[in-house]
Amino acid sequence: MKRIAWMIFRNIFFFPYGLVRLWIVAYKKGTSTLEKYNVLRYITSKANKGGNVTIQAYGTENIPDEDGYMIYPNHQGMYDVLAILDSNPHPFSVVMKKELEKIPLLKSVFVAFEAISMDRSDVKQSVKVIVEVARRVSQEKKNYLIFAEGTRSREGNKMGEMKGGSFKAAVKAQCPILPVALIDSYKPFDTNTISPATVYVRYLKPIPYEAYRDLSTAQIAEMVKKQIEQAIEEQLALNGAA
Repeated sequence: MKRIAWMIFRNIFFFPYGLVRLWIVAYKKGTSTLEKYNVLRYITSKANKGGNVTIQAYGTENIPDEDGYMIYPNHQGMYDVLAILDSNPHPFSVVMKKELEKIPLLKSVFVAFEAISMDRSDVKQSVKVIVEVARRVSQEKKNYLIFAEGTRSREGNKMGEMKGGSFKAAVKAQCPILPVALIDSYKPFDTNTISPATVYVRYLKPIPYEAYRDLSTAQIAEMVKKQIEQAIEEQLALNGAA
């Protein structure tokens, strides 16, 4: 949490303006998804600069040109979404934990993100969310991000198990799956330091529906996990050799 405080302190004059601008785009009727997204990216870039966080992104050419896909990254920490937001010029929304709705500062962020909240303790509500996400992706050509691990791994660059149920939205939408490997994404917010931090984001090749339509959701989860784990290992090897 030290870094969050440091980000605010070093942006003390920008912070009030940023909050007002965020509130306006989040709640003003008629604001386009792209305008909301660009404001979120701008605020993120200011926060990164103030917080001594650098993003190094690879494979951005793998991000689909056509909207209507789903992003499945590994989940290391509270900073994860910001790393992808900073490095992806294409607007996307998120499926978030319902508990986050209670945090006042984050409420406007998720409204601007056009996020959908999921109550993991309510099976019926979770199913409705999956159906709604699939509808938005397939019919409205929105892009959505889901953390298939469900919660932060809390083990640095080691992944937890990806839950097959998280891939039901992609199956229903019959859309491309974009795996994303996050490396050292736990360092900005999940370590008690303000030392300079570099987060690596690796966009892997999208998986078309035709490549996974005959697989179970558990098999899809395992396939995506293996790809991300391999990318994490490759990046750590590169970092070690640098």
